Amino acid sequence: MTVLLKAEGLTKTFGSFAAVTNMSFAIQESHCVALLGPNGAGKTTTIRMIAGLLAPTSGRISIQGIREGGSRRELIGYLPQAPSFYNWMTGYEYAVYAGRLCGLTSSEAKSSAKNLLERVGLSKAAGKKIGSYSGGMKQRLGLAQALIHRPKLLIMDEPVSALDPVGRREVLSLLRELKQETTVLFSTHVLHDAEALCDDVIIIREGRIALQGAIAAIQNENRRPIIELTVDNDAHSQSWLTGMKQRMKREGSMSTSSRENLADLIDDIEVTANQGRIQVTEVQAARQLLLEELARENIKLLDLKVGHSTLEDLFMKAVSQ
Repeated sequence: MTVLLKAEGLTKTFGSFAAVTNMSFAIQESHCVALLGPNGAGKTTTIRMIAGLLAPTSGRISIQGIREGGSRRELIGYLPQAPSFYNWMTGYEYAVYAGRLCGLTSSEAKSSAKNLLERVGLSKAAGKKIGSYSGGMKQRLGLAQALIHRPKLLIMDEPVSALDPVGRREVLSLLRELKQETTVLFSTHVLHDAEALCDDVIIIREGRIALQGAIAAIQNENRRPIIELTVDNDAHSQSWLTGMKQRMKREGSMSTSSRENLADLIDDIEVTANQGRIQVTEVQAARQLLLEELARENIKLLDLKVGHSTLEDLFMKAVSQ
């Protein structure tokens, strides 16, 4: 597999603040990669350095086909989190303008603008002023301008964060098509989007890489059995669930051997409202012992499911370490 982009020791400081510290990663050609992290982790700073909008304090970024110090404009398409436009232009005029800035001839820019505006669902609004566009329409126009010159690498910063559910679904559907045609890198904190779209993830925390690799490999390596249960809202069941984590972790608090064994089988517990999410070491034994305790304590169980840890579980573990 060909490496399209390689970052080595990437660091960016603003005064005494280190936004990104010694990050190294590679992006394979024709892959879709998600840059994940909580707010303030350094995602936007990293995206802007890759796009050439910020110079690294130290480290280097190399892109296949670009010589050291050469321009990235012809090979990269960039969609910022909040794209800005000339509201007096029409959507078509802006797309043509973007194409010309990227080095297309007038006829190439016009042809590409027409095709892309149709593809992103703006053909009927192509002749309207951008000032009249909704937020979702502007995001689609921003995507069209990022693709106008058929870039080898499409970079997007939180591409669906400002969209309503309909606009989000439309843009995600388009991204599923685009990842078949070009290499895609996008930042997001919506883990479901990354899990559904991407081949690889780079999870960052406080400007450093916490976890990276192919999603499938990461999930297989860190796959853990999970038991999810939902109890009734009555006071007794709620009290039992709320105190479950403390009871299971308190040494010597269980009086029977089965309850001691249940505690030994539990790695972690998360409780939210009337739901519990329990990570266990051996699912069948833990499930049996848990059902025994529920019956013994007369807990009103509404639902119990057995599954495995998700990308969200790995993300929370990586960013909390």
